[in-house]
Amino acid sequence: MRCRPRLGWADAGHRQRHAALFPVRRWLPLLPLLLALPAVAQERPPRPLLPGVGPQDPRQPVAVAAAPWRALGRVQLEIGGFCTGALIGPRQVLTAAHCLVGGRSRQMVRPSSVHFLLGYERGAYVAHARVAAFRLDPRFAAAAGGPAPLDWAVLVLETPLGTPDRILPLMREMPAPRTPLMLGGYQQDRAEVLLADTACRVIGRAPHPSGGTLLLHDCAGTRGVSGAPVLAQGPGGEWQVAGVASRVGVRLALGAAVPVAGFAGEVEDGGSVPKPLAPKPLPGALPLDPAGGKASPRTPP
Repeated sequence: MRCRPRLGWADAGHRQRHAALFPVRRWLPLLPLLLALPAVAQERPPRPLLPGVGPQDPRQPVAVAAAPWRALGRVQLEIGGFCTGALIGPRQVLTAAHCLVGGRSRQMVRPSSVHFLLGYERGAYVAHARVAAFRLDPRFAAAAGGPAPLDWAVLVLETPLGTPDRILPLMREMPAPRTPLMLGGYQQDRAEVLLADTACRVIGRAPHPSGGTLLLHDCAGTRGVSGAPVLAQGPGGEWQVAGVASRVGVRLALGAAVPVAGFAGEVEDGGSVPKPLAPKPLPGALPLDPAGGKASPRTPP
């Protein structure tokens, strides 16, 4: 006669599992409803709107080796944080002044703690140079991060990286409304690639209480795009820097850039204080935020 084995922990658990199945009969009428619940729970919640991008995101990765994007690189701070910059000379990189302000100290960082990573993509880059000095408008207030029309800076690199095919010229006149633009940069949501909106336009110009002028555009770009060149085509079809990305809209694709026409002559000719453009009225101004990037652990040696 076959003897039944003594119950151990495994058998006791087995018996308890079977005992637990009986009450399920009471829930059978509700089974169709219960089966429907996971489908509802698996629906993705609406993606939160990125500042400066809005509900429709036209940004796409672009090739860092192609023109005009090969002039761009990531401006990396050793204390953390990054922005975008563009070569405008062999050793000169144009970016936003507020990118060089320490988050805690609210003072300008040491130039030697800033790095420029040309053609950065997924941890690799074409070339790297430490910043030896930078130049900005002396009226720019670091603690306030502005005023916005003065939010530009020129980084002077320790070693030259700008070859003729990688240097972007500066536009001496503000582009007219509806002029086609492009805006690309290293942005917070996809900081390892260069994202660009290649089909945007000039909206107009907006006066600032400080007396300067901002160039308004509908290019999509979020935090980290600060300092990126707002590009427009010159008379010969070549891409030129029309502005420096400085502020982004709160809930839609809207941005404000510092027009380089206001300081191009001083930067190229070696002057010290640029002459701000005369303000022209533009109704319906929208709230804008600085577009600096979050901290990043990647800092070159």
